[in-house]
Amino acid sequence: MQLIKNLRQEHELIEQVVGSLRSFVSALATGQADPADGPRFLAFFRHYAGSFHHDKEEAILFRALVDKAELPDNRGPISALTLEHRHLTGLMEAMASLLTGASRTTGEQEHLATLAKDYCHALWRHIDAENSVLFPEGEERLRRVHVLELPSRSMTPLEQAAHDSAAGLLSSYPPVPDPEALRGEGCMLCPSYGTSCEGLEVAWWTEDEWDETRDKFNGE
Repeated sequence: MQLIKNLRQEHELIEQVVGSLRSFVSALATGQADPADGPRFLAFFRHYAGSFHHDKEEAILFRALVDKAELPDNRGPISALTLEHRHLTGLMEAMASLLTGASRTTGEQEHLATLAKDYCHALWRHIDAENSVLFPEGEERLRRVHVLELPSRSMTPLEQAAHDSAAGLLSSYPPVPDPEALRGEGCMLCPSYGTSCEGLEVAWWTEDEWDETRDKFNGE
């Protein structure tokens, strides 16, 4: 499905730029970053990651999973990932004044570093959950109801400008590995697992899928 391929490609850029944000915040603390780049990061995550990418997921993919595949939107992956979008937006908005301010106290700089780390870790784990669970499982369930493609949309000029700024940000502030980041595939590593979501199997599996799993288990 081309829409899901596009969303995966967008994830690749978004996860690189969030790593670049961490590099920027670290450089800012030592006076080695251009403060004018703060608003550029804010615009990227607001307009490209948010109003473009997350909007396409919710308005097109999530909506089709609910309307066409008849999956629940009040529990399980769709509900959990939608709530994560709101959480990520809240973290970014909490950074807004710190990213756009002309100067920061030591305390404000430390707060910005904490928020950036929390945002980075949450977004990376969110991307992993969508790539490894929602996209493949959602595409399969849409295929079962004969939905093989979904519409997309072009970027607005504001979203395009935010997207185009990524190359310069990545060049100025290359992402560095974060050994503290917990990443991986599957529901168990999803940030919502065990809190707002009990997992794909509980929320989406049919009786046939459960029976097939029981048969495999009993046959071993």
